[in-house]
Amino acid sequence: MGVPFEKFMERFTAEERAEIEAHAQTLIAEEMSLRDLRKALGKTQAQLARKLNKPQATVSRMERQSDMLISTLDQVVHALGGRVRLVAELPGRKPLYLAGLADLATPGVAKRVRIRPVTPPGTDRMRTRKPDAAGPRSRERRSS
Repeated sequence: MGVPFEKFMERFTAEERAEIEAHAQTLIAEEMSLRDLRKALGKTQAQLARKLNKPQATVSRMERQSDMLISTLDQVVHALGGRVRLVAELPGRKPLYLAGLADLATPGVAKRVRIRPVTPPGTDRMRTRKPDAAGPRSRERRSS
């Protein structure tokens, strides 16, 4: 049977608990949603929408979605005054920045790399849509 969190924390001194709490707050501060980032910079959805030349409803939708093209993320972060850098973390190696993605938001450059939440090993992610039976090439031909 599990131990309640409060009971578990009683094992530590007040100094150790303060250190644990400080570390937890540091980890929490390192991870923000697009909405959190926008708000931390003091911007409204309407202000961001004007910079992106999109309706405010589109910004609201982007902040809620869990799957986004990297180029779209780059456009949003750029509109907020930042830049996107992708880091690959591989076993036994230091984290590496991925190069060659500098032109993400360049018009006419199609990049189909997607950001997806990390799925813990051993869990299945349900498909939200069926793959196109004709394959990705047929979609390319149709859009030409």
